[in-house]
Amino acid sequence: MPPMPARIVHISIARDWREVYAFMAEREKMPLWASGLSSGLTRDGEDWIAPGPLGNARVRFVAKNDYGVVDHLVTFEDGRQVQNALRVVPNGDGAEVMFTLLRQPGMSDAQFADDAAWVEKDLATLKSILESDKD
Repeated sequence: MPPMPARIVHISIARDWREVYAFMAEREKMPLWASGLSSGLTRDGEDWIAPGPLGNARVRFVAKNDYGVVDHLVTFEDGRQVQNALRVVPNGDGAEVMFTLLRQPGMSDAQFADDAAWVEKDLATLKSILESDKD
């Protein structure tokens, strides 16, 4: 398969990148800002189960690390897999959160734009939570 078209969706957050990463790496907190997981995540061994409109998706996260990587592989009930690259990096005294959105096979221009808007909304929610909850 040739490389899929990609779009980097990102946002700056006025909070130390390590604090942003620590919040994002807590799987139980993801439904607070990642609306696709709004009904929650349930632990199942090394994976997490995320119920959704297309059935249960199995989510496997990269291990917690010192590099700000929150990548995760989503496997749908039909066997389709989507690799999600999600990173937090230092940006001055704050953080830059970046999600690499890959255009899936068969996805229209409008669907790709809708997915990007959805990610932008989720990252804006993350920013709002983290910038209003400074300790």
